[in-house]
Amino acid sequence: MVWVPLRTTRTDAWAPLCAPTSRRPTMSLEWLSDWSCSLDGLRDFIATGIQSFRDCDATALAAVACLLLLFMWYCYHVGREQPRAYATVNALMQSAEANGVQNGYVYCHSPECVRCTHHDGLNQKLYHNLQEYAKRYSWSGMGRIHKGIREQGRYLNSRPSIQKPEVFFLPDLPTMPYFSRDAQKHDVELLERNFQTILCEFETLYKAFSNCSLPQGWKMNSTPSGEWFTFYLVNQGMCVPRNCRRCPRTYRLLGSLRTCIGNNVFGNACISVLSPGTVIAEHYGPTNIRIRCHLGLKTPSNCELVVGGEPQCWAEGRCLLFDDSFLHTAFHEGPPEEGPRVVFMVDLWHPNVAAAERQALDFIFAPGR
Repeated sequence: MVWVPLRTTRTDAWAPLCAPTSRRPTMSLEWLSDWSCSLDGLRDFIATGIQSFRDCDATALAAVACLLLLFMWYCYHVGREQPRAYATVNALMQSAEANGVQNGYVYCHSPECVRCTHHDGLNQKLYHNLQEYAKRYSWSGMGRIHKGIREQGRYLNSRPSIQKPEVFFLPDLPTMPYFSRDAQKHDVELLERNFQTILCEFETLYKAFSNCSLPQGWKMNSTPSGEWFTFYLVNQGMCVPRNCRRCPRTYRLLGSLRTCIGNNVFGNACISVLSPGTVIAEHYGPTNIRIRCHLGLKTPSNCELVVGGEPQCWAEGRCLLFDDSFLHTAFHEGPPEEGPRVVFMVDLWHPNVAAAERQALDFIFAPGR
């Protein structure tokens, strides 16, 4: 009779080693023979794989090699073309320190800035920025922006005089001078809940006016009559670090807003003060992609905002939403003893601008691009 070792399972093969020391048997010839068979099987498997690879068609191997090289090239290309990270408010504060702040107000130093410079090559520049964005991300959802850039000259020149954005018009957006509170309900309610916080920080800032005509951080704007002061936390997508540090709770509140425009040149947040007897000349905003929100902090009598020929009054602790691409003006005709009209102004996204469009517009109109 010929002895043939029984093939055991993997668990059985390890059993002699796993058994307790007191009961572990002496390694038997059977177990060694089975272990040898396992090694032989592994060797046969490897040999079979090598032989199969050798037997493959040369054309197929070449195709696989080409695909592998293409994949490696793609990984290398994507690694080099890292998408530009969108700057957060904190990152913008750091960059603003490097770019320089004069009297707490950020000035644009780039001659190519699409917000501050009007020139014949604006459309080409915008289209180049859109192509760069699509190359890095996707053309998906860019139809309206593409259409707007392609026909920007016609839109800006042929718009009725009641609404003429100075820089960029996004077509097919609902147009109205004023928006209801529900247009950006979350942010409106959040701002109104923090009314007292913002008011307290303004009052602390305003005390400095008793010591000098224009305290550091404030900017005086030109008006036909009276005085109009602004204290910017975010100006054209750039944070003003010194001012933000003086209003820390208001600054942190901006980070909690869901639709605040903080990463492109159309985004602003500031405290706006009109002294009695002030009139702001009629003017247009730069774009229709945003809604300008005014939270009333101090609202004396005889103060009005007129947008597209429609007058509205501010109310303390309440938000007023309007499209500043419409012709608009504001005035304070109240008595001097009632003090200034004060609002906290912040730019929010138009509710009909899609998320993909917001991302693209942040890229196209990034500060300094």
